[in-house]
Amino acid sequence: MVVQEKSRLEAMEGNQQRVEVNILLLGAHNVGKSALTVRFLTRRFISEYGDIESVYSRVDRIDGQEICFNIWDSQYAQKSSSVSDKQLQWADGMILVYNMCDRSSFDVVQQQLQQIRRSRKPSSVPIIIVANKRDLQRHRTVSGEEGRLLALSQQCGFFEVSAAETYHGVLLVFHRLVDLVKETRAIRKSTAGVRGIVRSVSAVFAKKRAE
Repeated sequence: MVVQEKSRLEAMEGNQQRVEVNILLLGAHNVGKSALTVRFLTRRFISEYGDIESVYSRVDRIDGQEICFNIWDSQYAQKSSSVSDKQLQWADGMILVYNMCDRSSFDVVQQQLQQIRRSRKPSSVPIIIVANKRDLQRHRTVSGEEGRLLALSQQCGFFEVSAAETYHGVLLVFHRLVDLVKETRAIRKSTAGVRGIVRSVSAVFAKKRAE
């Protein structure tokens, strides 16, 4: 009986489709975007990176379902905090990173948020704001309250982490964003279904009136 139940559960898990999620990392230069990405992908911390913009992929199993993470580690242009249309359309979810010890990087996140919200509604793309370098919080210039208030005002998630010190905190950020993307997709699918029903009913009544 136990073997049958186990086989049934394995079959159910096997039937679940792989979910693919495109995640865009944004933020100022030297805030730890690449460190967060590599920590998530490899569990390792590397302190120095080049200025190469890359898209990385990793497959995880979460709650019995395969999740393919596609992570676009964007590079910040010093003269502009703008986000490209290509990035905005590509992303299913976004992580905006600032250095809690550098107020100017917090300003960049606010600027990028404003641009994103002009193009994408909160209901269409979930965003998590990440305050990095928690291991250096004795030097912080941006309080936790400021970060949480910004996130609350823009309907975003919020985490304070240290890519240098811990893997688990970084893992929570990416897994939480996947949950939000899945919720967003489910709501969009449900809304589309309701609209389809309304259109069908309207067509029936229109036909009856015509008769």
